[in-house]
Amino acid sequence: MIKCKPEMWIYLTIFFLALIITILLTPMVEKFALKIGAVDIPDKRKIHVRHIPCLGGISLFAGVFTALGLVLVFSDLALNLEALLGIFIGSILILGVGIYDDLRGLSPRVKFSWQVLAALIVYFFGVEIGFVSNPFNGIYPLGIWVSLPLTLLWIVGVTNAINLIDGLDGLAAGVTAISAGTMFFVALSSGQYGAALLILALAGAALGFLKYNFYPARMFLGDSGSLLLGFILATTAITGVFKTTLVVALIIPVLILGVPIFDTMFAIGRRLSSGKHPFEADDKHIHHMLLRAGFSQREAVLSIYVACFLLSISALIMVLQR
Repeated sequence: MIKCKPEMWIYLTIFFLALIITILLTPMVEKFALKIGAVDIPDKRKIHVRHIPCLGGISLFAGVFTALGLVLVFSDLALNLEALLGIFIGSILILGVGIYDDLRGLSPRVKFSWQVLAALIVYFFGVEIGFVSNPFNGIYPLGIWVSLPLTLLWIVGVTNAINLIDGLDGLAAGVTAISAGTMFFVALSSGQYGAALLILALAGAALGFLKYNFYPARMFLGDSGSLLLGFILATTAITGVFKTTLVVALIIPVLILGVPIFDTMFAIGRRLSSGKHPFEADDKHIHHMLLRAGFSQREAVLSIYVACFLLSISALIMVLQR
């Protein structure tokens, strides 16, 4: 019998597959990065004091999509694969851009252009914010002139939000794991099973990478990893959260990703007001402020974890009370 709704063992399998694959593969990627010189070099803005390999996106990509592929091949699930295929293709593009940036460096304008292209790809595979809901008239469909720019803004915005918050050991990977775990329950409750599988694989891979990325880190995400995490979070939020007719569907993903989103909004406003490029790096993010306030790296990261967890709990309460 072909099934649409996965059983619990399938969810456990995809989570632990992604976790184990990432744990096993990351040391190999670390050696490869050191061999080709893909290392993050300390400077006055950065916290670390030694060269650290930074191609984490490779092991994360392998962990997420190998686990997802194995589960889809060896199970009898009948899911709508169009959106998953679009996210897979877009993720390949984002990963490639991130790897090139880790090796050679890219300007913010060029990275932004490639991110828009990746977002366009998933849009045309059906990953779109196509409607909103309200308590009075039910579902209100959005036309392409609203849906397309709104979708692109969300995907590119969240992709860069995770990238910009990646400033301390384990911060972006941990925030991703917390956010992905929350989105899994939201997607599950709204019957978006394909999105639930993908987002749980992302949670497993992010946790697996934390083994090497938490303070003191021996491996960094690099742009290949942070952009990939943000891209998958953004696209699965659309398929797993925005697709629900819940009245507060627009609020839930913003709550879940509240810390990186608001940190990015303040960063962009701060840079624009001073005449800088909105994606130009600086040392005034929330984690920098915590360090200047006297927090250790570990304390700063754990404090942001707690904030993300509390916001995620708030989102889940809203889902349960619908």
